[in-house]
Amino acid sequence: MTTNNKSQIIRILGYSIAAITFAFLINNVLTCWFDWPGIKKFYSNYELFGFKKLNKPLEDSTLNYCYIQLFLYFISLTSVIFYIFKTSKQNLKKDSEIFASISAYIIRSAFWAVFILGVVDIIISFLAVERLIDVIFNEEIKFKLISAEFRITFIHFPLIIISLVVGYFSRTTGFIWLAVLVVFAEFSIVLSRFIFFYEQAFMGDLVRFWYAALFLFASSYALIHEGHVRVDVLYTGFTESKKAWINTIGSFFLGIPLCLCIIFLGMSSKASIINSPLLAFEVTQQGSSGLYLKYLMAAYLAIFAVSMLTQFTSYFMSNSSKILENSIKQ
Repeated sequence: MTTNNKSQIIRILGYSIAAITFAFLINNVLTCWFDWPGIKKFYSNYELFGFKKLNKPLEDSTLNYCYIQLFLYFISLTSVIFYIFKTSKQNLKKDSEIFASISAYIIRSAFWAVFILGVVDIIISFLAVERLIDVIFNEEIKFKLISAEFRITFIHFPLIIISLVVGYFSRTTGFIWLAVLVVFAEFSIVLSRFIFFYEQAFMGDLVRFWYAALFLFASSYALIHEGHVRVDVLYTGFTESKKAWINTIGSFFLGIPLCLCIIFLGMSSKASIINSPLLAFEVTQQGSSGLYLKYLMAAYLAIFAVSMLTQFTSYFMSNSSKILENSIKQ
């Protein structure tokens, strides 16, 4: 097998993993948020792959939705094949850069989302706790602002869309600033508690919200910059070729499967660990005195898994490129 053929196979593997994951995420939204039947019910309807038969067969109109969801996987894989053949001269380093840029965009957008949402939500919660909301707004708006469904739907979601736009034009990941914000938020709690004898639930919620984001979102950035802790007693003494082999095998057989497990198991149904808090608009137990952002902390797992998956794929392709280059030299 020629080096070019090996390169194309690696490209197909990498892009297929990304395409299937993307199709799964779209189907997850359609199933959980728009009550589409999903692929599992389609399999159960025909008793495929060991799925138990449904008590009541799906109607034709419902089956049409199943076929559309199944078609999403087909079209995603077809798009991969088409793209690979169209860009057959593109090398693995370029593909690695594409995946790395996608991961960077996800993290940039996530940073801006947690920053903007944290600031806006703490302002609303402060106004609610101190009853300033009664002075500024009328009764109708007041009750809407302390309603989780209204605040999340009409304030959080638009701000998330704005963050996606800002993340596209921004070129900074913002981890240093997020770390500074965590320190500032924690310091403000200490200052207000021991000097002004003032503390509210939303202050602690904000620290946890930003602190969790800092560690989960920075993981993919740390991966590409060799920032993760590793036992390198043997690794440092290896040649560049052996390091590339270890990184390739580790990415493909450990890193990528781990991320896929988090995504597929965490979003397997409406009751799963990621979907359930998002669908229920889960907030802190403190009610109106806390932040209405707890549901997003479940989404952190999905963002972490998707960003790490794209970064592991980038890592897999870049190190595979090194292996192929070394084989050509030899």
